[in-house]
Amino acid sequence: MRHALVEAADRLLEGRHGRLGATALRAALVDLYEFWLGKAAAAAGVDTAEPGVALVAVGGLGRRELVPFSDLDLVLVHNDNPRIGEIADALWYPLWDARVDLDHSVRTPAQALRVAAEDLRTAIGLLDARHIAGDPDLTGRLTAAARDAWRRTARKRIPDLAESARQRWRRSGEIAQSAEPDLKYGRGGLRDLGLIDAFALAQLTDRPGEELRAARQLLLDVRTELRRELRRDRDVLDAADADLVATELGFDDRFALARELSGAGRAVAYAVDVAFRSTVDSSRARFGRRPSRTPLDEGVVLHGDEVALARDADPARDSGLLLRVAAASARTGKAMAHGTLRTLADSAPELRTPWPVSARQALTELLGAGAGLVDAVEALDRTGLWARLFPEWGAVRDLPPREPVHSWSVDRHLVQACVEAARLTTTVSRPDLLLLAALLHDIGKGRPADHSELGAKIAAQVSERLGLSPADRTLVSSAVRHHLLLPHTATRRDISEPDTIRRVAETLNDDPVLLELLHALTIADSVATGQGVWTEWKAGLVAELVSRCREVMHGNAFVAPALVTEVQRDLVASAVGTGRGELLVHTEGNLATITLAVPAAAELLAPAAGVLALNSMEVHTAALRAHDGGRVGVFTASPKFGSLPQTSLLREQFARAAVGALAITPKLAAKERDYGGPSVTTVLPRVLWFDEETSGADTVVLELRAADRIGLLYSVARALSGHDAEVRWAKVATMGPTVVDSFGVSPRHGRLDGQWRDGVAAAVLAACGS
Repeated sequence: MRHALVEAADRLLEGRHGRLGATALRAALVDLYEFWLGKAAAAAGVDTAEPGVALVAVGGLGRRELVPFSDLDLVLVHNDNPRIGEIADALWYPLWDARVDLDHSVRTPAQALRVAAEDLRTAIGLLDARHIAGDPDLTGRLTAAARDAWRRTARKRIPDLAESARQRWRRSGEIAQSAEPDLKYGRGGLRDLGLIDAFALAQLTDRPGEELRAARQLLLDVRTELRRELRRDRDVLDAADADLVATELGFDDRFALARELSGAGRAVAYAVDVAFRSTVDSSRARFGRRPSRTPLDEGVVLHGDEVALARDADPARDSGLLLRVAAASARTGKAMAHGTLRTLADSAPELRTPWPVSARQALTELLGAGAGLVDAVEALDRTGLWARLFPEWGAVRDLPPREPVHSWSVDRHLVQACVEAARLTTTVSRPDLLLLAALLHDIGKGRPADHSELGAKIAAQVSERLGLSPADRTLVSSAVRHHLLLPHTATRRDISEPDTIRRVAETLNDDPVLLELLHALTIADSVATGQGVWTEWKAGLVAELVSRCREVMHGNAFVAPALVTEVQRDLVASAVGTGRGELLVHTEGNLATITLAVPAAAELLAPAAGVLALNSMEVHTAALRAHDGGRVGVFTASPKFGSLPQTSLLREQFARAAVGALAITPKLAAKERDYGGPSVTTVLPRVLWFDEETSGADTVVLELRAADRIGLLYSVARALSGHDAEVRWAKVATMGPTVVDSFGVSPRHGRLDGQWRDGVAAAVLAACGS
């Protein structure tokens, strides 16, 4: 039989609450548990015990912030009561019978204070202690003593507290930057708000202002609704649950919610950083240690561990001072003093258009500083100074990515791209333009327009404001406009075609400087996107494309590689002679080049894709050719996990598959079931056609965008073959849970017309399950 307390709590969780309802739900849960604990305490004899006993709540119940399915953090405090064991059993057992998760302890005030002196978590927890039942004077003495002890010892405990926070951040990531934020333990989450409260109680920092109060409210509301929706204790918000929570809290979608959470997380994280630094500074001042002042730049010094203004600096008259301070901070990895940021925010004038050369040089130094740029931009942004330099930033601030492969919000991704571009400045002739293009390449996102085209216009405006020459403005704008050209061409088109190379070179106006900028920007953008985006395979393709374009730009004709090599010719001859599929494998690291051949009458792409999928191989490229009564294909592939399969196994399976003797379809279906079944996704597959010049006038490019699954390429290949489509080449790009697959196709018979395209597209979409 269900316990009455559980039934009452479940009734509170029913129905829809909305933003105001989340607060009301927490208050109702607090009232419910306080009422029930009061009755349980009375029944256990807490109220009448002599000497005194008190039931004290800490944690969420102590703060009156109890969210659904939280543990109850309770302390039974006593004055050496000889019956305390009996009273505790009478109190705890009914809670356990009610299946309430309980974190409990039984202590005298002296014992509680001794534990707090040794354990930081206990010390901070007691700061939220609140009387529930029993002797209120006993609770009052404990809470007063705990807070007094914290005020006396907080400065000494800051280093341990900071290290504990850093370890937690490493485990849980950041609220503002994570696709699945940990609302409680992540950097900028509720646990950090508890630290800020503790600092304020010790009078080491100011009490949280309106921005932090709003952040607390949002984080609590999201945590409340997440747990109510899932009916369990969970604090990590993933994409699927975010849709439900966003709807309940009145946001347009999960992206709107993510943007608000990012802003809240950044506000909390910045406040914690400032709090830690200010407590260190106050400790030094208290013990009479005067920080040293080391000059860093004109008007800029290192004051102790912080970058600050020199005594003779005049922010109101020195428009470039802001950039020099930020550059010094990024270069040294030392934070800008909060007082310096406030002074600059109050006094620094806006840079006039065009910026002076010295300001542009300071900006280049800032953008090229490496990893220190992230914290420097964050500090400027939190104080409104970054928007003063780049008003366009507001459109991408805290903007969540729409593509799952992205690890960062758009604004953080742009800063991270600059960090990666800084490592590549020696590879280009104009490092200043590379850094600026990295900062602006996605500035057009967040609006209903092609972000590359809009971004190019914005980049031109910014470049003009900065005082760049017309030629340099064109380079930056073009780099932003075409920042996806190289990776898209390399991974989605046949770069062995001379026309493909010529088209890229013409798009870039045969400008080798723009080409080298785009090559470096491609690397920086890809690495800054997320783990696994910039692979060895992708790097090789892009480098090959750049090399061929550079040759064309220098006036040298691009000679396509031989369609069929001698090795391939021999393999085809063997396949024709034996009447079965043949296979060779060449490995380089974890990347395999797999050459396959079949007689002309046999299928090649579908059986090859099927066999590789059965062996958990991810196909990256496939080039198919007809030759001397046979067909040859060259595939590049790598294992999704583990090591490369044995060549003998691949050869045996492909030989059977090529003659229809291997039941690929049911085997792939079983493999999909073994790996948990097909992914649940709302991604709708799309087929796009591109009429691009290729070596064959009857060949067009079919681009498929769809959710990834085991054996997708095999299913699509069968669909193409079944609809009379000859595949000349294929490129496969996996981007998180989705793929962008490109095929150079032509009709085996008949005309390349709209009716044929419609039929092929319908067959491919059906193969995707649409």
